[in-house]
Amino acid sequence: MTRGAGVGARGAGDGSGALRRVAPPARRFLARRTGVLARLALWSLAETGQAFLVGYGVARAVDQGFLAGDAPRGLLWLAIALVAVLFGAPVIRGVFAQLAGLTEPLRDGLVRRAVDRSFARALPGGAGGTDRAAVSRLTNQVEIARDSFAGLVLTLRSFVFTAAGALLGLLSLHPALLVVVLPPLTAGLALFLATLRPMAAAQRRALAADEALGDHAARSRAALRDLTAHGTAPGAARRGAELVDGAAAAARVLAGWAAVRTAALGVAGQLPVLALLLAVPWLRGRGVTAGALLGAFTYLVQSLLPALHTLMTALGAAGARLLVVLDRIIGPEPEPEPEPAGAGAPTVRHHAWPRPAHPAACRPATGPMDAGAPPPARGGRPARGGPTAAVEPAVELRSVTLSYGARAEPVLDSLDLRVAPGEHLAVVGPSGIGKSTLTRLVAGTLAPSGGEVRVAGREVAGRDPAELAALRVLVPQEAYVFSGTVGDNLAYLRPDADRADLAAAVGALGLRPLVERLGGLDAPVRPAGLSPGERQLVALARAHLSPAPLLLLDEATCHLDPASEARAEEALARRPGTLLVVAHRLSSAVRADRVLVLDGTEAVCGTHEEALERSPLYRDLTGHWNGGPAREP
Repeated sequence: MTRGAGVGARGAGDGSGALRRVAPPARRFLARRTGVLARLALWSLAETGQAFLVGYGVARAVDQGFLAGDAPRGLLWLAIALVAVLFGAPVIRGVFAQLAGLTEPLRDGLVRRAVDRSFARALPGGAGGTDRAAVSRLTNQVEIARDSFAGLVLTLRSFVFTAAGALLGLLSLHPALLVVVLPPLTAGLALFLATLRPMAAAQRRALAADEALGDHAARSRAALRDLTAHGTAPGAARRGAELVDGAAAAARVLAGWAAVRTAALGVAGQLPVLALLLAVPWLRGRGVTAGALLGAFTYLVQSLLPALHTLMTALGAAGARLLVVLDRIIGPEPEPEPEPAGAGAPTVRHHAWPRPAHPAACRPATGPMDAGAPPPARGGRPARGGPTAAVEPAVELRSVTLSYGARAEPVLDSLDLRVAPGEHLAVVGPSGIGKSTLTRLVAGTLAPSGGEVRVAGREVAGRDPAELAALRVLVPQEAYVFSGTVGDNLAYLRPDADRADLAAAVGALGLRPLVERLGGLDAPVRPAGLSPGERQLVALARAHLSPAPLLLLDEATCHLDPASEARAEEALARRPGTLLVVAHRLSSAVRADRVLVLDGTEAVCGTHEEALERSPLYRDLTGHWNGGPAREP
């Protein structure tokens, strides 16, 4: 069985297969910890009492105290409500003490499972090779599962018991309050739950439509002469228009479901308060007192609505992360790709392309063209050369290995990579897998333990720093801005830049509002007065002005919002030269010509669609949990 078939057999595309695999061990895990669950429920009952007393105390303080002319009694009821609030601190402490009885066994069990899988792979009869992904599973993925599980338990517990206390309080004040409050609450929650699966499906369809449009545009640009010579340009234009319409339709569907989700949050979070305000005359006519109304508002604003909003947020974020990570750790392991004929010993290496019988290389995907030819690059940066042109790669790694110590496990192991001039490559993978290490190797600030790193056709090792600085610019996550004028900061890598060059970079990167706020290009800059995102924009504009043909962005847009990030990356992609981006968001990978996925066990390199087909990790990262039906490579 091929790797693609093994992955495809693991489940269907919306995550229901992962849920079916995770549910049985989850039930067994909880069944063995009924004592912990019982103690957690007892502490949570105290939280129910706290939620009940806060609103009840406010209602009685008004009705039996202040409105009745008995101020001491009113103050006594308010004191009871205050004590209930203060009692929340030891309650939370007790809840967290019991929570450790769930989260720590979960972490220990996941660590044991990851270690057992790694040993099983190495023992005779196993898949063979070194399990590089074990490091990621034992550290980052286990901690994600632990934190997400703890967050879900806290959120679900808080919502159930807080809602019980608040609803019981509303019932005790007057049953008519429930008639007003419950319908919008229930409707909003039901509407939110109903959007979970359609929203995920709409996101997948929108990504697929965007990828199809980008692929068509890239192919059309590459074949522009042939299209014109053969008179097929109108057909290509019609196909492009169809893809544009399809992408727009998918975006409208996604926006529609996003609007429905926003409406659900509004219905559940705002409508109960509005309904209660509108129903005041009706409630007063049925004997609901002013204190009961004030207590009802207290229940809604202080207890019920915050708990509901937290629940919706957790289900939409932590729940999805937990399901993906648990399935990767305790789910069945995909069968390894069989070694081709003529390959040597079965070692697991970072090869960023399907392995042929000779040493592998991550090369541009150009269809029928020669494997070493540059791909059709996006963003107005056509790669130079053709099938018959000998073009030196902008970046080339030849069997590069990097270990932080003589006995340490390699972070990168025999990685072969080739990036064509003018290409836009996105690097993705879990934390600690070696993405930043890769950018440092290419930049020449880190020497490999083995192999060779070449930039512009020459080996990086031993090059003069000034020569390297003229060839590449590395923009790290923590952007550096120095004291001086705005213009000095922007022109640091290109001192001969004139005002027009600076203005063009400011406009391209969307920096104009910041420059105007600071007082113009000649205004002084206080680095401490800039936000992390503003510092990143300054550093990106500085890189945009640089004459270096290679830009390396190591999560250099992580503090930007998605729209600013898209604008910055598109501007840098239009700039002549090669762009290598350590992706912080999925959209960065979608915008790139190719994606390099570092998974610990092997690297996968290809277009966004090819990475989805061949990399289980990339499908997880993009929300394609099990990637659809199996496909032969």
